[in-house]
Amino acid sequence: MSEYILEIQNLTKDFPGVRALENVSLKVKRGEIHSLCGENGAGKSTLMSVISGVYPKGSYEGKVLYKGHETGYHSVKDSEKEGLAIIHQELALSPYLSIYENIFLGHMQTKFGIINWNYYITESKKYLDRVGLTEPPETTVSRLAVGKQQLVEIARALSKKVELLILDEPTSSLNDDESEKLLNLILEFKNQGITSVMISHKLNEVLKVADTVTVLRDGKSISSSNVKEEQLTETRIIRDMVGRDLTRRFPERKSAPAETVLEVKNWNVYHPDYHSIKVVDNVSFYLRKGEILALCGPMGAGRTELMMSIFGRSYGSRSEGEVYIKGKKVNLPTTRAAMDAGLGYISEDRKNLGLILIQDVKTNISNANLRKLSKMGIVNKNEEVLEAEKYRRELNIRTPSVDQITRNLSGGNQQKVVVSRTLSADPDIFIVDEPTRGIDVGAKTEIYHILNDMVAAGKSVVMISSELPEALGMADRIYVMNEGRIKGVLSHDEATQEKIMQLALVN
Repeated sequence: MSEYILEIQNLTKDFPGVRALENVSLKVKRGEIHSLCGENGAGKSTLMSVISGVYPKGSYEGKVLYKGHETGYHSVKDSEKEGLAIIHQELALSPYLSIYENIFLGHMQTKFGIINWNYYITESKKYLDRVGLTEPPETTVSRLAVGKQQLVEIARALSKKVELLILDEPTSSLNDDESEKLLNLILEFKNQGITSVMISHKLNEVLKVADTVTVLRDGKSISSSNVKEEQLTETRIIRDMVGRDLTRRFPERKSAPAETVLEVKNWNVYHPDYHSIKVVDNVSFYLRKGEILALCGPMGAGRTELMMSIFGRSYGSRSEGEVYIKGKKVNLPTTRAAMDAGLGYISEDRKNLGLILIQDVKTNISNANLRKLSKMGIVNKNEEVLEAEKYRRELNIRTPSVDQITRNLSGGNQQKVVVSRTLSADPDIFIVDEPTRGIDVGAKTEIYHILNDMVAAGKSVVMISSELPEALGMADRIYVMNEGRIKGVLSHDEATQEKIMQLALVN
């Protein structure tokens, strides 16, 4: 028996107008944790999709060997039958089914054509316990936040008898505690003899759990390193990823906040389904011109719900309180009213709320700014292309053309399209919810520069972030939330990870 459970030999994969993988080779040992790193668009997710059968045999060149034999998968079901499971970065759940139905969807057993639902409800609980999800199994998935839906995805993978588990950015939607639990679970899998391949931009997590790290750059395999034997560092991985040294993660900025541009007083938001439950409880805060304000706190703290309810009442059955923009009390009953008042919003869920994946890049960018690009209801196509090309250059969106269908882009480049779309509307107040989730270190720096450029131009940013180093590195002030309430506020100079966690969990 070979010591390698997976071998990739000279793999090449093309899409219309772009070569995603070129002559990639790597080996994964049995029972190890193998991490795959690279910038967005480097080909990581494409490679895993080839391995798992998302892209079938015949659509690529080269060989994929699994458990010593060449695969010929034509679908994910083929690979699952051989003990290979993949968890994609983008959620693949049915939103209208329950948690337990999603976990066992596609592999429920019947007796005389009848499914024993109670058995699967009970069976699902042990997988939910392992991923730390406390919601009842009967809960409809659409009622869960993105991070909790990610946990359902992981529970579904655990319900299959896997020998090789592929995880594409598994902790991107999780807070620190949940990420820690998942990483420990992956280490437990290793002790049980399960092999894991983990794609991640969180290099501290990579170095914590991985035995081997392979780096891809521009669709090519650059290096494979043994973490312990080579004493691998984040600096070395970053150099291989971007082809250069990246000395500063957070660009310097001279902060000079001016007058208050947004003030929220005594804001309450009620659950969209259970109308008597407060999700946001008596929250007050303010934002100044030329300031980056961060909202931090554990999952379920109410950060996203707070900002969505302010942005055109996009969340909740009802909301109460007062909102002032530039000193004037406003009523923002719709997202259009919010945009007209100078607010822009980037959702944490780019797939469902940020983009229309079946449309091309230029259409996604122009959707938020059709008034500027049209006359008498007719869109000026030349202006639309020029606008899209502008943001393609400025944000370094890796696409062969602005006519490329958005779903064909990598996750990070899709995120840049979302940012471009909001920038195109030219908001004065820019609300960004997890702006760098699932983005590599090089692309993160680009996003940080964009945010800094905005505040340097006199605009203001509210940034919801689960990455505390990001909040500490970028924000002028940090509001800490938990259980729908503001627990405290810290200036840039006094804020530390310890103080943020103490405010969130102790105060």
